[in-house]
Amino acid sequence: MTLRLQHSLSFALRLAVATACCAGIWYSWALARGDFLFRQHTKASIRAAISVVPDDWKYYMRLAQFSGEDAQKLLTDALHLDRYNAEADIELGLQYEAAGNYPAAEHSLLNAYSVDHTYLPRWTLANYYLRRGNWPAFWKWARSAADMPSGDIGSLFALCWRVNPNPDAITAAIANNKPSFLRPYIGFLISKQRYAAAAAMAERLLRYGNANSDRPTLLAVINGLATAGDAGPAVSLWSRLIQQHWVVADTTRPNNADFARDPLPVVFDWRIPQYSGLYSLGGPTGLQIVFSGSEPGQCTLADQTVAVSPGHDTLQYTYQTTGIPPGSGLRWQILLPGSNVVLAQSPSLSSDAPQQSSLPFSVPGSASLVELRLVYQRAPGTSHISGTLNMQSTRIQAAAGS
Repeated sequence: MTLRLQHSLSFALRLAVATACCAGIWYSWALARGDFLFRQHTKASIRAAISVVPDDWKYYMRLAQFSGEDAQKLLTDALHLDRYNAEADIELGLQYEAAGNYPAAEHSLLNAYSVDHTYLPRWTLANYYLRRGNWPAFWKWARSAADMPSGDIGSLFALCWRVNPNPDAITAAIANNKPSFLRPYIGFLISKQRYAAAAAMAERLLRYGNANSDRPTLLAVINGLATAGDAGPAVSLWSRLIQQHWVVADTTRPNNADFARDPLPVVFDWRIPQYSGLYSLGGPTGLQIVFSGSEPGQCTLADQTVAVSPGHDTLQYTYQTTGIPPGSGLRWQILLPGSNVVLAQSPSLSSDAPQQSSLPFSVPGSASLVELRLVYQRAPGTSHISGTLNMQSTRIQAAAGS
């Protein structure tokens, strides 16, 4: 009797194992079959996938995209399978809104946020209240979305601009001190050419940000301010960057006066364009420019914007040339930024020995910035330069009594 019982138990155990294995094989097959049908991305194939795997919420959500009349039911089924499915709540809320059932739409969208506090539910709620014309709720959720920045946060700024194209109002409503918010917001303000507002946000970024990741953003603000002629904030922000060691720069005029450092991408450092037939390189001995004879006949070789005060100044510079004759059209110019108004220009540069020269100029009362520009303007009837210029140093000094 005992032996028979042991055989029965052994058979039952083997049968249970075999049944479990078969069930596992069938379930694996069902999952694979359902996934295959799902990936066909047709209404019929997704319905077939649901018949094979009826408990996968993703299938119901995908089918809802094909079944407009059944979409609400399918999305509700998806939520029954996963009540923490914020994506389904959002889609269901949008379906309710399209049908004019605004209380149900609001409930679904708020439920999406209750189970998922990331950017998407916040952004969706801001959009919903914008469409409903509920401005207090819109600004509440716009600020909430701004507290959780995403890579697409520029769309939020555009939405706020659509409601009120006033940067001060937008700043008051949604701004925070997170660098992940400040960087794209400053970029948005620059794109709208609202440089004063961008400068205010730049001060926050300077306080709460990081030099390595945020330096380019602040340099872009400085460039925008200077281009707009807003010299005071541009110079102030540049000085703060130097003081807080966010940049390696000098307080001399011009900055990087000996060309020893690689220029920063900012108007208050050298811009040294490259051209075919011309080679330029800064270093410990100054800026060396090699002309091959095939360079452009009109080109800017180096330029920098410099902060000045009304009065009389002098550009002092030391240089040496090799193979460059007098009257070649290679010279310094002092201009008002953003214009072709030349305040002063030097004689053509030509000297086989190191030469110290000076260029006096007057700054008009309305100006607070000038552009220091080294140019080549081939004189009519002359050949292209074939030789070398070594610009060793530059300095701007205020004239005595100025």
